[in-house]
Amino acid sequence: MSEIETETIKNQVFTIAGSNTLSILEHLHIETGLAKHELKQYALKGAVWLAHTRSNSQRSKPERIRRLKKVLKANQTVHFNFNAELLNQAVPTPILIKDSQQYSVWIKPRGMLSQGSKWADHTTLYRWVEMHYVPDYAPDESHRSCWIVHRLDRATCGLMLLAHNKKMASTLSHMFEKHQIHKTYQAIIWGKPSTLQFTIDENIDDKSAVSHVKVIKSVLLKTGQTLSQLEIKIDTGRKHQIRRHLSSLKLPIVGDRLYGDLNQDNYFDKRPNLQLTAYKLLFQCPISNTDNHFELTQSQFDLLNLSHIEDE
Repeated sequence: MSEIETETIKNQVFTIAGSNTLSILEHLHIETGLAKHELKQYALKGAVWLAHTRSNSQRSKPERIRRLKKVLKANQTVHFNFNAELLNQAVPTPILIKDSQQYSVWIKPRGMLSQGSKWADHTTLYRWVEMHYVPDYAPDESHRSCWIVHRLDRATCGLMLLAHNKKMASTLSHMFEKHQIHKTYQAIIWGKPSTLQFTIDENIDDKSAVSHVKVIKSVLLKTGQTLSQLEIKIDTGRKHQIRRHLSSLKLPIVGDRLYGDLNQDNYFDKRPNLQLTAYKLLFQCPISNTDNHFELTQSQFDLLNLSHIEDE
């Protein structure tokens, strides 16, 4: 049996029950009409899931699968989440900063996700590393597993940590929970804060959220508008915390499509990308116990240069 459920014009979910006769690939080929080589690629990109029906008739939580050769058993159901636009989307290339074998540090470019969805995960940092990165010290390594231990918004550029085994993932996650890993951001905002340093202590979604802000530079434009460059450190990691905190003070980040100010962004001929970058990462290496200090160079910031804007 098969059931096609249309969520939108471009999204389709194919749900196929097993028969003990055909492979998962064959089932998907018959039900979707897609070429087998396409289906194999879509599985690698994270669009195919498998669930099991237990003896008590309860169905297990679907798990993502990458290989489609196995026979689809009678007690199994395969789910194929098809979004052609997303599955064929180009992925920006991240930059490796350091590979410590058990963990690595990368620059996540704008447009790259931290976490996947049921539709795909090839546009995430961790999956890009699994699919494309081959370490110099292990040139024959065909697959390197990754675990995410923290997140950055899709529109945010900056430093991110990846773990490469479950134990390290647990260790780094615990360090984040204990505030032993320190992230520092820079942002370009509209407006000029009344003080050079201040703290925003305002709940987000009924949860405590604290951001510490320092003004680096402010520029008065010929239009009378002011742009400011800020450094921000956070004690908590709520969703869109920095963006929402600054917006609440009428200091929106330039290029912010959710919490920004389109009228002010129209100052630019083309609306800029979100002007928020995670530029510094400090923590003690859990392997060597030495201090790690990672900081982007000026050319890696991917932020507007206020000095150039001031000269215009």
